[in-house]
Amino acid sequence: MIDAQIVVIAKEPVAGRVKTRLTPPFTPGQAAHLAAAALEDTLRTVAAAGTRHRLLALDGLPGSWLPAGFVVVPQRGAGLDERIAFAMTDAHRLHAMPVVLIGMDTPQVTPELLRYAVGALADHDAVYGPAADGGFWLLGLRTPEVAPLLGLPMSRPDTGAVLLRRLRDEGRSVVLLPELVDVDTAADAARVAADAPGSGFAASLAAMAGMAETSAAR
Repeated sequence: MIDAQIVVIAKEPVAGRVKTRLTPPFTPGQAAHLAAAALEDTLRTVAAAGTRHRLLALDGLPGSWLPAGFVVVPQRGAGLDERIAFAMTDAHRLHAMPVVLIGMDTPQVTPELLRYAVGALADHDAVYGPAADGGFWLLGLRTPEVAPLLGLPMSRPDTGAVLLRRLRDEGRSVVLLPELVDVDTAADAARVAADAPGSGFAASLAAMAGMAETSAAR
């Protein structure tokens, strides 16, 4: 077991509350189903990474998609910046060891990439995974503090750049990870499924495409 912890920050996949940018072309129910598939893939990958502790910072209630071995903690804070910051500090309060946080929007992530991120914190202060939309898909901190995150402008093309600048301005050594695509739009979903063809997310997306083709042929 690796002496570190990974926190997944996520929303309960309820229709109308998650992946709203997927509608249209998907219905709210289909969007929620894709969100659940992405979350389940992510949790399974985290479990396979082999860290000593695994946490889910959840907005909502756990469901059948939650595998064994995760401690569920409620999200707290107002904006997403606060929820991320407090999820990391709450995890560090539970277990005083480095924290890696990811969301539920990159089901293509691999155990090997997560292990690399965790291992980087042995010799560096932070690890940062940029997202294609200008945000970030992963943040790891050897000693989590809220300062770089609080007040961070979220969901903007420069969100990740601002965070990276804050970390470096504090004198933290940062390891950069490969850029990944977050699932926000239908085009993103297609790209992610192509990057992870064996995932549950890809299977769910393919099933929906097959249903659409069947309906169109009638």
